[in-house]
Amino acid sequence: MNNNGNDPLSNRLMKLVIVGHVDHGKSTLVGRLMSDTDSLPSGKLDFVKDICKRQGKEFEYAFLLDALEEEQEQGITIDTSQIFFNTKKRRYVIIDAPGHKEFLKNMVTGAANAESALLLIDAHEGIQEQSRRHGYILKLLGLTQVAVVINKMDLVNYDPNIYNKIKSEYTKFLGSMGIEAREFIPVSAKLGVNIAKTSDKVPWYKGPSILQMLDQFTEKKIPTHLPFRFPVQDVYKFDERRIISGRVESGKVNVGDQLVFSPSNKVGVIKSIEAWSVDKQPKKAEASESVGFTLGEQIFVERGDVASLKSELPIVSTTFDVNVFWMGQQNLEKGRIYTLKLTTQEVPCEVVEFKKVTDASTLETLKGQEYLEKNDVAEVTLRTSTPVVFDLFGSIPTTGRFVLVDGYDVCGGGIITTYTPNKTDRLRDEVRHRDFHWLKSDIKLEERAYRNGHQSTLILIVGSSGVGKAKLAKYLEKKLFELNYQSYLLDGRNVALGVSADIGSQQKKQEGEVLRRFGEVAKLFLDAGHVVISTSNVFNQEDHSDLRLLVEPCQVVEIFVTDETKQSENCDIKLSIIEAEKENEAANTIYNYLKDKKILTGHNYSI
Repeated sequence: MNNNGNDPLSNRLMKLVIVGHVDHGKSTLVGRLMSDTDSLPSGKLDFVKDICKRQGKEFEYAFLLDALEEEQEQGITIDTSQIFFNTKKRRYVIIDAPGHKEFLKNMVTGAANAESALLLIDAHEGIQEQSRRHGYILKLLGLTQVAVVINKMDLVNYDPNIYNKIKSEYTKFLGSMGIEAREFIPVSAKLGVNIAKTSDKVPWYKGPSILQMLDQFTEKKIPTHLPFRFPVQDVYKFDERRIISGRVESGKVNVGDQLVFSPSNKVGVIKSIEAWSVDKQPKKAEASESVGFTLGEQIFVERGDVASLKSELPIVSTTFDVNVFWMGQQNLEKGRIYTLKLTTQEVPCEVVEFKKVTDASTLETLKGQEYLEKNDVAEVTLRTSTPVVFDLFGSIPTTGRFVLVDGYDVCGGGIITTYTPNKTDRLRDEVRHRDFHWLKSDIKLEERAYRNGHQSTLILIVGSSGVGKAKLAKYLEKKLFELNYQSYLLDGRNVALGVSADIGSQQKKQEGEVLRRFGEVAKLFLDAGHVVISTSNVFNQEDHSDLRLLVEPCQVVEIFVTDETKQSENCDIKLSIIEAEKENEAANTIYNYLKDKKILTGHNYSI
């Protein structure tokens, strides 16, 4: 911003969050800011003063904000509210975040949208436990434009020694987290000292007033320069159109651009951009805009998908490292399932490792602690039940920030810090690259399914050696073939003897390649419309998940043959050895399952 004091107001709001320990004067400061900038509704100040006079109590600027009856009764602010005011330079919106521990969860939401922050400390009470925690949360949310306001200086007779003591101690604390406050401003919000302009009551202070400091903050750039990210909020149907709606979190896009929807890797070209309350539909959309897209070809997209450009893909994984601030009544711990909310995604997750647990008020590391108590912070590894789409917080903040829900309560918030791809992640990236360059037939899978009378499906018959898998697989292949279905038995040994012959008996590092090649061969048969039947003792349950990834969007059916002494795995059909040995009955069981699931749909020999 290059505006001087006489320039017109900026068209953008600067989002400001105000935090501090309870009773350190946030409401009074906000009320004073509104009054001193003439931002109150006409007559509001006189109206509140008159009420105070009639009730026989002294007027306080905090009363200007006490709109909720519950707040007035308890004398505390319990919700996050938005208040607007103007300086000569620009407009501001205050995200007034509460200070009580019980209401800290509201602060995560409030501060997450802010560009700058004022952190209040009571000069009389000094630095409190919550003062430190608030500092940590601002760090966690990536707020670097922070000014510390040392309030109620009138109660300590504007003593510079008290100011300097607080400044020195809190500067050291913030410095340990890599935060540098722009200024420490001594004020009396109640008396208006150093709020709108500097005061001679503190002649030893040579810095700016609060309003002067705010006008020195720079507005955060709308992140159009970052990779394009569009979390899908909903899909609406109008006439023949399907409008994919959401908010552009970063980047920009034009009509005609090709979008990739993660984690499904579905691709579509933007046919039109739909905006609300406009005379002419735009040809482009960029960060901070809420819009809708129609695509040239209808594809199934749902809430939680994230659209990006092919050249700037997000990360898709189930495992990643985070910094989390915990606010739940019960500890954050391993073995419990929580809900991760990230953009429009909601996915069950769990903690798989506590890397570092920290007391947020002292920043002391709690060594060996395998849980996280209320109001403390930790570096942990999270694992989700299904893949989620994200970016590291340092790259794109809005897609790298999340909250954790325990039951129905938001109990934690944090940022994604690091990510190390595992075998499945690397495989997922390979599949994504393959799908983008796959030379597709003009015959669609659904057309083949209509002609063949069945969907393309991979049937995995699994279980220990010697339980009759191979014999059952051969019988099932023949039964489906005789019923005129396109069936093929793809045994893992055949792939190993042919396509994977060059791997031989090399070390374990090649096992992933054996799986990949098997999956790619299966994918070719499935793309041709077949029911592929396979047995193998080489692949385990984790490998089956990777096979599902390789053959998407085709279905996978798992049949588990067991000797009854083993516990049942996650499978679609469970057969005992005795049942498997009766091939005709076992094949009928599988056949009926495929019919019930509408995988076998009936023959249609013309299209």
